[in-house]
Amino acid sequence: MINITFLGTSGSLPTKERNPSAVLFNYEGELLLFDCGEGTQRQMMSAKTGMHNLKYIFLSHMHADHILGIPGLLQTMDFQGRTSDLFIYGPPGVSQFIEACDGLGLHKLKFEVHVVTLNPGDFAYHENFRVKAVRTDHGIVSLGYVFETPPRPGRFNRERAIELGVAPGPLFSKLHSGESVTLDDGRVVDPEIHGIVGPKRPGLKIVYSGDTKESESFFKEAANADLLIHESSFTDDLAESALEWKHSTAGGVARLSDKYKIQKLALVHISPRYSDDPSVVLNEALKYFKNTILPNDLDTIEIFPKESYLPE
Repeated sequence: MINITFLGTSGSLPTKERNPSAVLFNYEGELLLFDCGEGTQRQMMSAKTGMHNLKYIFLSHMHADHILGIPGLLQTMDFQGRTSDLFIYGPPGVSQFIEACDGLGLHKLKFEVHVVTLNPGDFAYHENFRVKAVRTDHGIVSLGYVFETPPRPGRFNRERAIELGVAPGPLFSKLHSGESVTLDDGRVVDPEIHGIVGPKRPGLKIVYSGDTKESESFFKEAANADLLIHESSFTDDLAESALEWKHSTAGGVARLSDKYKIQKLALVHISPRYSDDPSVVLNEALKYFKNTILPNDLDTIEIFPKESYLPE
């Protein structure tokens, strides 16, 4: 299970209701931030997410509404006494931006900031997950990100294990992890051969688009995601403007989500033009893809992995 907190869901400019782009993942207590619009550190305070466990920041592109929160966030974490390293990933240009932030007269940070440039197809690895950078289409160098956890063991058949003479306890854990065990009578019990553990089940797959026009190539990377967080700057009546500015429409994103078997769609980067009635964005998407939400700032949702087995 993973918690997703929508810290900023506005497009281009802040509004009274919405901050610029920022989405926080909490996976097993470790925090990953995707984009960092202005005021993100205050949004984290309001959402009570904490900052101590934030280790990774992934920037989709170098437009101001996705990066201007970085200096304030770094300064706030420093004032809070942070000493652990921070990793900032982004497309080409991210290093120059962080260097520019360093020249703003920030208080000398007491922690190391490691900046890593990613290109489409590159991975950031962690022992419990990986994040893949994928190509998006926004008119400048831009990336989307695919967060994935490893496949999970299949379901454990407790009754079958007991039937074979395995006593509940440590041997159950070994069998569930795929190890064979030797019983007191010398028999070897294999979890696969003896039908104790079912086929592996998929891990989590969460996809973040950043800013982009909707594209088949991106959705091929996002296919079957448990959650797709996709920008939706326009509605279909403004499709020509969306194409000109390399943004997406709610209808276009919803249609592709249905085609590529997305499990749940969250629309973000909502244009200020819809501030009075954002439901028009959601309602357009719902016509084509029923499992769509339009989060408000500070909303948190829980996402669980699919229970279906992986193909043999």
